[in-house]
Amino acid sequence: MFNIERWQEIFETIAKNPLRTVLTGLSVSSGIFILIILLGVAEGLKRGTKKQFEGDIPTKLYFAGRFTGKEYNGLNPNRKIKLNIKDYNNITSSFEDDIQYQTANFKRYNAQTSFEDKNGVYILFGVMPDHMQLENAYLIAGRYLSEKDLIEKAKVVVLGTRIVADLFKGKHDKAIGKRITINDVKYTVIGVTEDNGGEREDTYMFTPHSTMVQLYDNTNNAGSFQFTINPDEDYDKALAKSNQFGEMVIANLKKSHNIHPEDDRAIRFYNALKGGKDIYLMNTGMKIFFWGIGILTLLSGIVGVSNIMIIIVKERTKEIGIRKALGAQPKSIVAMILHESIFITTTSGFVGLFVALTLLEIVGPRIENDFIINPKVEFSVAVITVLMLIIAGAFAGYIPARKASKIKPIIALRDE
Repeated sequence: MFNIERWQEIFETIAKNPLRTVLTGLSVSSGIFILIILLGVAEGLKRGTKKQFEGDIPTKLYFAGRFTGKEYNGLNPNRKIKLNIKDYNNITSSFEDDIQYQTANFKRYNAQTSFEDKNGVYILFGVMPDHMQLENAYLIAGRYLSEKDLIEKAKVVVLGTRIVADLFKGKHDKAIGKRITINDVKYTVIGVTEDNGGEREDTYMFTPHSTMVQLYDNTNNAGSFQFTINPDEDYDKALAKSNQFGEMVIANLKKSHNIHPEDDRAIRFYNALKGGKDIYLMNTGMKIFFWGIGILTLLSGIVGVSNIMIIIVKERTKEIGIRKALGAQPKSIVAMILHESIFITTTSGFVGLFVALTLLEIVGPRIENDFIINPKVEFSVAVITVLMLIIAGAFAGYIPARKASKIKPIIALRDE
């Protein structure tokens, strides 16, 4: 129930020592301010980290040949392992029920590219139709590579947006159907894609894998292989499943290329799902760390409020004694002290909360770099902070309130 006399007492007490109250409240405000800013930075770091890794689908499995590290079956170490299309077909047929998306990926650097009087140097990839899903890219115009393109070894190409900007002044629709020259071979532009991985990925060109290996006579070097397996909702099960798939594929490749079974250097295997877990744990760790720092800072402010309330109880000892002599119950004394403590803490905390949220709202959208993107806090975090303020205020006033409730009237009336 609203008690106007109680509020008058609170404001009278504050008015007697405004500087002391303001300085005490400032410590709480700064604690909340620091907590909210740190949580905003943690969220910005999470977005920045996610941005760094969103160029590829987070469940991608990558295989590539490297150099052998062990002698085996009379073959010397340091052999270069080149994965071929036979390896690819063997894997896709052997694990057909497990694979979701699949592609071989053969690339040529420094591909001289021209259209009319404009030219540039980019990277040309020979890929399968599933490649767009594996790279987490999306179409801007036209279409992507099809199975028909792959079968017919069609001289068609899909361009990244940066290439379209260089050769066609950024006019995506006008690029479709045009014939461009790549390393003295004519290709028809059938699509334009944009990649979430950033500007570098938008300088890539994609043509059917079969076209690439035919043009560059590399049937014995299919490049790297990329897969995703059918997803599992449980992370630990999905990770175990992907690692098991990787081990089986590696064993398959070692057998076909005469690689020592214990040679871990010959085949490169990258499991993006494992990296995603590491990122998740890192983000969680940062958030816990920032929560810890913010709460410790807030606690220092709460200790200050508690000390001030002890001083206030000491100053009002005689008044409290008179109240008890007139019949005031201990619980009413406790309520009076707690009310004042919660009011000071919550009001000061709201000031810090408002300033921090306003600052993040104004400055946050302007912050976007490789590590931090738009630091801000969710509404649920703000609500939790408000509840923390109320609980902290009660905690700060509890010890002084108990002390006040135990004051004996006869002793209080003798107090000077």
